[in-house]
Amino acid sequence: MSPPVLDIVALRSLTAIADCGGFHRAARTLALSQSAVSQHVRRLEKALGGPVVEREGRGTRFTPEGRRLLEQARRILAVHDEAVRTLLGSEGDTVTVGTTEHAADQFLPRLTAAVQEVRPGCRVRFRIDRSARLVEAVERGSVDVAVYVTEAAATEGTRVGGLPLGWHAVPGWEPPATPAPVPLVAIEDPCAIRRRAIATLAAHGVPATVVGDAGYLAGVLDIARTGEGVALLAAVGPAPDGLTLYEGLPAVTPIPMSALARPGADPATTEAAFAAVRDLLRPE
Repeated sequence: MSPPVLDIVALRSLTAIADCGGFHRAARTLALSQSAVSQHVRRLEKALGGPVVEREGRGTRFTPEGRRLLEQARRILAVHDEAVRTLLGSEGDTVTVGTTEHAADQFLPRLTAAVQEVRPGCRVRFRIDRSARLVEAVERGSVDVAVYVTEAAATEGTRVGGLPLGWHAVPGWEPPATPAPVPLVAIEDPCAIRRRAIATLAAHGVPATVVGDAGYLAGVLDIARTGEGVALLAAVGPAPDGLTLYEGLPAVTPIPMSALARPGADPATTEAAFAAVRDLLRPE
């Protein structure tokens, strides 16, 4: 009996659900119908023999098996896409855009539109990863343009503005009464936004403790939707499904973002991509 196969297209839909915060936004980002994205998930669940994504109210929640699959899916897609670029590099005009998970659903559509405006008919591929790995990918030429958190990478790149940050929790959430610490949910270390959350509260004399962390943003959203804690997230575009901005904690200054283009990248494409990011972010 042959082993089950993990379909590349389905894995791409799964990562889009995680990156965009739900089926609807994933479908919009991938230019697919929501039913098509749902079918892709069911295909993966059939291969694995169990649920990987569950609906929770208006939002979604990854099961433990789904979180393990998501981690492997990112690795599979990164290797797959790099192999395609290496083996089929002459298949046409293609630009690979990289961004962090933070505000990816806002960055990617704008970057795609900007690239295709200066290069009509160009195919845009996506890579979502941690900042340091994005910089490494740009420097070795497997990503053409990347947007990342400046302080999370050794290469500063070109500063393109500050990413607004806001506290997010389930509607009606309130922290426990003092002196109990504020329960935080965050991406596991190393994460610049996690550090920013802890440092901001400490600077205002607000005790805090991390009650849940995850390797990827999807896991953070899942935990926050349980009401167990508050998460510091990008505050551009609508709040993730099931969460809302919480105004009862100290305001957090925007975190600096940088953009980097691979050596030899088309100057017009680079300029258009950088301008698209600046239009979304606050000036520093």
